[in-house]
Amino acid sequence: MLADVCIPRTRPPPTRRMRVDQLTPLGDAVRHGADSMRIPSDAALVLAVSGGADSMALLHGAAQLVQSSARQWRLSVAHLDHALRPGSADDATFVEDAAGRLGLPFTLRRTDVAALARAEGRSIEDAGREARYRFLNEVAAEEAASIATAHTADDAAETVLLNLLRGAGPAGVHGIPQRRGRIVRPLIGERRAALRAALDAADVAYRDDPSNENPAYLRNCVRHELLPLMERLRAGAVDAIARFSAIAAADDALLDELAAAELARRRDGDEIDWRDPPPRALGRRVLRIAIGQPTPSLERLDALLDAAEGERGGLRVELGGKITASVLHRRIRVDR
Repeated sequence: MLADVCIPRTRPPPTRRMRVDQLTPLGDAVRHGADSMRIPSDAALVLAVSGGADSMALLHGAAQLVQSSARQWRLSVAHLDHALRPGSADDATFVEDAAGRLGLPFTLRRTDVAALARAEGRSIEDAGREARYRFLNEVAAEEAASIATAHTADDAAETVLLNLLRGAGPAGVHGIPQRRGRIVRPLIGERRAALRAALDAADVAYRDDPSNENPAYLRNCVRHELLPLMERLRAGAVDAIARFSAIAAADDALLDELAAAELARRRDGDEIDWRDPPPRALGRRVLRIAIGQPTPSLERLDALLDAAEGERGGLRVELGGKITASVLHRRIRVDR
């Protein structure tokens, strides 16, 4: 595996800047999302920039707000080179040059994601995501900053569809949250095509990643085939999926509150009283909360519920992640 190489770089402000008014639509898009999340006007933000259209929209939109004095954000740029193709180093240089023209600090890390995937038994996509957020969190922690990513409404809709195809439950159809921990996504309500049109109108360059066209990746099939088909069948499909996702997230949060209250009622020291079992859907949630992370699979949860609701006692169920549960006299005990 290539060793991680992290290179912070700072360039002086450019002598000539693009006209701020050309970037106003991008600034408006970033401001709208930032306001909805109440990002402070003087926040420190690490911008995750790949060089693609969406991330360049985030970069130039955020910079436009600062240049026009609409925000006093302290911006920096971070880029992870996944080392998955020969042109990846060129992408890093492209982003570094863009950050330099805007006078923004730039941090680069190069990670052999393919080797990481093999070492950790992950898919390339999962390994890349894990490496990217690990890197961004390290940079943000050093700067006491939030991390701004360029996910759009299209990304969120794709994620919902992918999770549905994989058989996810209600938690899987939340899509991509606008905020999670220190991660903020000010463009999550914007459409990808509108951002690209704004970039083109302002003559802002961006780079298309060839891997985004590779049909071997399920997300690309959803992006280029399934979602366009849905839009043709019903205009506004992406917006409809976003509404569905928001409703599902609210319902899921309510069910978790009910499950937490049910768990509190059933707790007796280190055990959970299961003599009068709740409906199975609620029971699964109760046990997920009681067990915590890593979340057991549906099959393991149902095996534990079958044991707790059956006639036999003295049973043990492996829940994964070195977690087991024992059942005796219809009482459940979780052991770590």
